[in-house]
Amino acid sequence: MKGIILAGGLGTRLLPLTKVTNKHLLPVYNRPMIFYPIQTLVDAGIQDILIVTGGNSAGDFLRLLGNGKSFGLKHIHYTYQEGEGGIAQALSLAEDFAENEKVVVILGDNIIEADIAPHIRRFEKQARGGRLLLKKVRDPERFGVAEIKGNKIIQITEKPKHPKSSYAVIGIYMYDPDVFKIIKTLKPSRRGELEITDVNNAYIRRGQMEYDILKGYWTDAGTFESLYRASWLVANKSGTSR
Repeated sequence: MKGIILAGGLGTRLLPLTKVTNKHLLPVYNRPMIFYPIQTLVDAGIQDILIVTGGNSAGDFLRLLGNGKSFGLKHIHYTYQEGEGGIAQALSLAEDFAENEKVVVILGDNIIEADIAPHIRRFEKQARGGRLLLKKVRDPERFGVAEIKGNKIIQITEKPKHPKSSYAVIGIYMYDPDVFKIIKTLKPSRRGELEITDVNNAYIRRGQMEYDILKGYWTDAGTFESLYRASWLVANKSGTSR
């Protein structure tokens, strides 16, 4: 199985920090943000990894990461997203890399505690479709929210004013090769982007979306508050915070 890290976008919510660099190169405690999703994939046994980046700092990823030797990798693949076309559009750039295999996709600002290897193993046993990781949160209105009935997700609503559950769809998605066909059917949202929520709902309508509940902590790092929280969580886990 292959891993894809989406690390494009302009990071405007973190201005002026992102005026001269990509959001995913900012520090989270003692390491650059991009190190965390890479390590999450490597710890889960994934060795074939593509980073989708963009903006004016794309070359800095290569200078920082090189070929991935510090993570025990033989090679890291890179591709470039022009502008901000949305998460699904960024994922579409990985079609050739995927080579008709299942993929694990992680947003570059996701910081998690747990090992996702058990979830990947379950996904490998699925005949088809996708698998999402959910996390119960205090502020579900900030995220895509899963409406659950029994053991199935019946719908995902993006940033709802009145959430139907407290379970957020975190930025780790597992898809079969059909994901690229689905993306090609999408139309831009009101934001002018191809939305990953539309991809997930397409799988749900097919009856081909499974889910797991993530254990341990999780946060994104796309706002000043969540960037601070990510650093605090990592520091406390390491036992070095004061």
